[in-house]
Amino acid sequence: MIGDRWGATDDEVARRYPCDDLVARPALQAWRAITVEAAPDRVWPWVAQIRIAPYSYDWIDNLGRRSPSELRHLPDPAVGDPFTTSVTGPVGRIIAVDPGAQLTGAIMGAMMSYVLEPAGGSTRLLLKVVLARGRLLAPLVSVGDLVMARRQLLNLKGLAERA
Repeated sequence: MIGDRWGATDDEVARRYPCDDLVARPALQAWRAITVEAAPDRVWPWVAQIRIAPYSYDWIDNLGRRSPSELRHLPDPAVGDPFTTSVTGPVGRIIAVDPGAQLTGAIMGAMMSYVLEPAGGSTRLLLKVVLARGRLLAPLVSVGDLVMARRQLLNLKGLAERA
């Protein structure tokens, strides 16, 4: 499908993600990945901070309110916590979490898993998105998610590398 893959290797596409256990026959599967030149323990706090801001194009999904550029030193996320926050308030729910390793959430009919894989002194930050319904809209959702998720991963990379 158009826009279903950005930065992910064949092995990363073939592996299982926590969100795979949540949707038996997805209408959409999309993979995004980036190498962050920082250890997982420096990347994880930024991934966990998605709970308070989207970190993509703030002018689109946060009505111009900027995502924080400094860590807020939040406690680790827990199942049932809001997945993220927009200007309108909490959005989605955390479905599964393994602090320092993965965060899986449900938002607007999609399930998404962020997975941190150590790679020497750096981290592979992987994101898989699955959509339970909407086969007709899946190509549009895939392209839209590609734009937003790419910006989010690049922002998280820059923040973790700067820290």
